[in-house]
Amino acid sequence: VANAVEKLGFPEARIPLAQAAIYVAQAPKDNSAILAIDQALDDIQKKGLSYPVPNHLKDTHYKDAKSKYGFGVEYKYPHDDPSTQQEYLPEPLKDRKYLSRSGKK
Repeated sequence: VANAVEKLGFPEARIPLAQAAIYVAQAPKDNSAILAIDQALDDIQKKGLSYPVPNHLKDTHYKDAKSKYGFGVEYKYPHDDPSTQQEYLPEPLKDRKYLSRSGKK
């Protein structure tokens, strides 16, 4: 929307702004996002849980990243195959679930 506003300028920009406001106003609401963020922050800040990024998720845009360090070697691009099963959390947190759709509406 910000891009549309910047390119269109006013008064035309009021149309995508209104569409965005209506979409957000009509969208289902719950507090699952804030609950997930708070849980993750609690793990880090209060419990002191901190682990390195899994190697398959590390940046590969520099020389030797894959060949020398093994970064990104087992990464699966989920946009090519949505059924891809891939772990995004570090091994000690692999079964940790942060997002739950059981938040209050």
